[in-house]
Amino acid sequence: MAAGHELHPLVLVPGLSGNQLEARLMEDYLPPLPALQAPQAAGWFRIWMDRSLFLDSAAQRCFAHQLSLFYDPDADDFRNVPGVDTRVPFFGSTEGLRFLDPDRKDSSICMDTLVKSLEEIGYQDSLNLFGAPYDFRYSLAGGGHPSKVATRYLQDLRELVEQASKMNGDKPVIILTHSYGGLLTLHLLNRNPSWWRRKFIKHFIALSAPWGGIVAEMFTFISGDTLGMPLVDPLTIREQFRRTESNLWLLPFPKTFGNRPLVVTRDRNYSATNMAEFLQAIGFQEGVKPYVSRILPLLEEMAAPGVPVTCIIGVGVDTPETFLYNGEGKFDEPPEVVSGDGDGLVNLASLLALESEWSDAPEQELKVIKIPNATHAGILTQEFAVTEIIRRVLDVNSVPA
Repeated sequence: MAAGHELHPLVLVPGLSGNQLEARLMEDYLPPLPALQAPQAAGWFRIWMDRSLFLDSAAQRCFAHQLSLFYDPDADDFRNVPGVDTRVPFFGSTEGLRFLDPDRKDSSICMDTLVKSLEEIGYQDSLNLFGAPYDFRYSLAGGGHPSKVATRYLQDLRELVEQASKMNGDKPVIILTHSYGGLLTLHLLNRNPSWWRRKFIKHFIALSAPWGGIVAEMFTFISGDTLGMPLVDPLTIREQFRRTESNLWLLPFPKTFGNRPLVVTRDRNYSATNMAEFLQAIGFQEGVKPYVSRILPLLEEMAAPGVPVTCIIGVGVDTPETFLYNGEGKFDEPPEVVSGDGDGLVNLASLLALESEWSDAPEQELKVIKIPNATHAGILTQEFAVTEIIRRVLDVNSVPA
């Protein structure tokens, strides 16, 4: 066990949906139907995650509407639905990412197991261990387009890293991310000068990062998601899912997946290179403009950051690679799923995308650790996976400055 004062400070950045969000409804909020007025009419309430918000179809529709974003073409940015205010609790602490629903304390989909393991080697919350939750509905944007919420988060994350270093004898910081948090952190590094990275970053450890997007995202855009709860109508949640900007960023990247058919119908194949046509075909025309103008340029911003990087990934788990729709109604019938290697959600090609992306940057230190049978969420809770993560954290701490 390492002594706390010898450890480099560590900042945890969760994945998409990996921390709590709160909301409040303002007087001008208009529910999707008047009869669906939500009971949380006053004050802040936890909207992610509170399972009581999914008890019936009316509650689910309210939830989906209140958590949705909309693209404002005049501002060229995404915003909350009018009348809905949101905030991220517990920034700087691990409190908001240990459990999504603290009333249930289900650690199977959150960071509690990992946090406890870090505490066992000497880390202490808000002393040398910090959490950086965020509003995961928002994405950064490329090509000079504004992204107010996500850009503000990167500023807050930078300040947290600097504060963590100052509180710990100016030691540089280890940033440990899960999934989508890895994408945001790579942009944090690349949007700050090299002197800042050298001064404040000891190591970047990315768990299960979807560097090249996720094929299964296309299926969820088509059919929605039950969020792992049997009573949830996936088509109700689909509208909120489509209107989450970050989900556009997680669609398969052209550079990673090329022209390979990912969704196949009787009359058309859809690959990562014709994603705009795919969005039109599934009836999500409003997603086309922001995808083309904001997301596609963002996908080119994957430069090597010049700090040591370790990717820890799960392999050997069946992961959807192609969805075959053979019915006459195109997307009406459940598809045949062709699977390949990955972590059950993120495809192996995406998990390994940095190896090819940085192949011409020999000065970039990149290590990839593959953990057989570790799943995308399970890497945070499976004992054999968490043991490997802790081993790497200790290894990084043992490397002289």
